[in-house]
Amino acid sequence: TNPAVKRPSDALVPVASSKKSRTDLVSYTAKDKQLLEQQNVQRTSNLLGPIMLLEGHGGEIFSTQFHPDGDHLLSAGFDRQIFLWTVYGECENVGVLSGHSGAVMEAHFSPDGSNVYSCATDKVVAVWDVPTCTRIRKLKGHTHFVNSCSGARRGPTLIVSGSDDSSIKIWDARKRHVISTFDNTYQVTAVCFNDTAEQVISGGIDNEIKVWDIRKKEILYRLRGHTDTITGLSLSPDGSYVLSNSMDNTLRIWDIRPYVPGERCVKVFNGHQHNFEKNLLRCAWSPDGQKISAGSSDRYVYIWDTTSRRILYKLPGHNGSVNDVDSQHWSALSRPDGRPERGCQTERARNGKVARAAGQQWWLDATSLSPIRYR
Repeated sequence: TNPAVKRPSDALVPVASSKKSRTDLVSYTAKDKQLLEQQNVQRTSNLLGPIMLLEGHGGEIFSTQFHPDGDHLLSAGFDRQIFLWTVYGECENVGVLSGHSGAVMEAHFSPDGSNVYSCATDKVVAVWDVPTCTRIRKLKGHTHFVNSCSGARRGPTLIVSGSDDSSIKIWDARKRHVISTFDNTYQVTAVCFNDTAEQVISGGIDNEIKVWDIRKKEILYRLRGHTDTITGLSLSPDGSYVLSNSMDNTLRIWDIRPYVPGERCVKVFNGHQHNFEKNLLRCAWSPDGQKISAGSSDRYVYIWDTTSRRILYKLPGHNGSVNDVDSQHWSALSRPDGRPERGCQTERARNGKVARAAGQQWWLDATSLSPIRYR
């Protein structure tokens, strides 16, 4: 393992519980309003704070995602647990996936929603059965913390993982052994597949994004531009672009289509913050690809327009760094009472809570976990 680790070991030390009341979490102060007005950030009355708080985690939340059906979401974090929640009504905790012996760094649903893929500081990548909430695969091979994992969108049931052991591994979710290993020079902090699962995209503490050819087991090209650790990668809905988040306080959109002439970095976004905690702050696309979002160490969720690069929303509500964010359209869904739901975003946060809100689209962020409504 390379000793040049930028993320300190105490990054996984739990933070003391906040003494603020539950209502304080969603309060909106005059100072907040003045700051937003000065920055000319668009707001509506529906964005004064999250309207639903999901409690249950015993520590900081590192990962969150909506289920493909839009009816459920997952959250995972320092307490080694993965929780499954409903996203309507009282947002009940309907499942707990227990088995990791270290902090869960990232977790995702499989494309069909039948499985959850997770990775943790126990050096394990796990596959879980959603209906029974049981672990069906324990994939061993990494020799240090596993920071990131992601499943293939189509084709074979592949999982890619990136670790502090400076390696990237590809697994078959149906088996227990590694299919391929790519050796990187430095620790790997974020990974994902391209749209066809023929390439792996990775980022790490060397500030570079690498695109690997799975068949040839070599680097196709490097994406340079960030000046600090890559903390998150997200493939666009159409598979043509990848969004990256970095400790240099920028997000970048890269064109990863074949045979792109010239510069592949097509957009740079500013506004959110990373701080001394060196958390791996993730990022996400809206389902239509017209917006991007990221958590921030200043306790806000930021949403940008991909065309104008303007900050559309700066969403308050958390008491600590917002580590992850996801979004989901609900326009075609119904609640149990037959009334239509709309959309949602959730967030993951430092205080082990999750919140939810309603609107035409939901964004989920995680420090606490709170979806927020906007129109």
